[in-house]
Amino acid sequence: MKNYTDETVRMIAEKARIMRRDIVQMIYTAGSGHPGGSLSATDIIASLYFHVMRHRPQEPNWPDRDRFVLSKGHAAPALYAALAESGYFPVEELLNLRKIGHMLQGHPSMKTTPGVDMSTGSLGQGLSAAIGMALAGRMDRKDYMVYAILGDGEIEEGQIWEAAMFAAHYKVDNLVAFLDKNGLQIDGPTDAVMCSEPLADKWIAFGWHVIEIDGHDIPQILDAIAEAKAIKEKPVMIIAHTVKGKGVSFMENVVGFHGKAPNDEQYRQAIREIGLGEIGVMK
Repeated sequence: MKNYTDETVRMIAEKARIMRRDIVQMIYTAGSGHPGGSLSATDIIASLYFHVMRHRPQEPNWPDRDRFVLSKGHAAPALYAALAESGYFPVEELLNLRKIGHMLQGHPSMKTTPGVDMSTGSLGQGLSAAIGMALAGRMDRKDYMVYAILGDGEIEEGQIWEAAMFAAHYKVDNLVAFLDKNGLQIDGPTDAVMCSEPLADKWIAFGWHVIEIDGHDIPQILDAIAEAKAIKEKPVMIIAHTVKGKGVSFMENVVGFHGKAPNDEQYRQAIREIGLGEIGVMK
């Protein structure tokens, strides 16, 4: 039985649209950043922060909060947008992305940004950190969940598969991981750089429960999370099939926008396509 209403789905979709505006504008203002993988993960992150996760923006270190690890740390703009729109800091702070003396670094830092549970950016390490958090919760007899998002280029790292074995061996069932499978990484298509298929079979062989979804379909995201939370004595991997640059036509499925800011004309087009006004006053 679903634990959400049609109104909830519409609310999450609107939050995701706002986040896409935020992502494009902050990267344009900074003149650098990673729009493609931020936009592909937006619907998942919006679903987590605005419906699924238990968290308190006014108390970022609340001990009983659910944890989130953005293992693909270069997609930090998507996380920052969710944090700002949730109330962890003013939305206007997003315009200071990558600026010296401000808290929003190019990759998430738990030491500088309220709401960031783990510093990430060195690919392959976030899953291990998420597993550690989940084990700590179990040892402390806490009931919080840990959610993590991995990139499909990132899973070429060997540490991912060591962590996968560990989580299954120790039956870490308060961990739900998402694989943002957008098919592109900085050097080109993932299948050409280092093919990791068959992905579902691999995670199953490593002892995980696997769910495959459309990573832009919010009901599918919410249903998958509900299924994942009901699984006992196994970690869960949700393989989310996504589109790199989702929501901005000229960025979709374009590898060049893995790590490139839009120019003036592209920025104006993206804002028109998203259909929302800008954050604050542009400087």
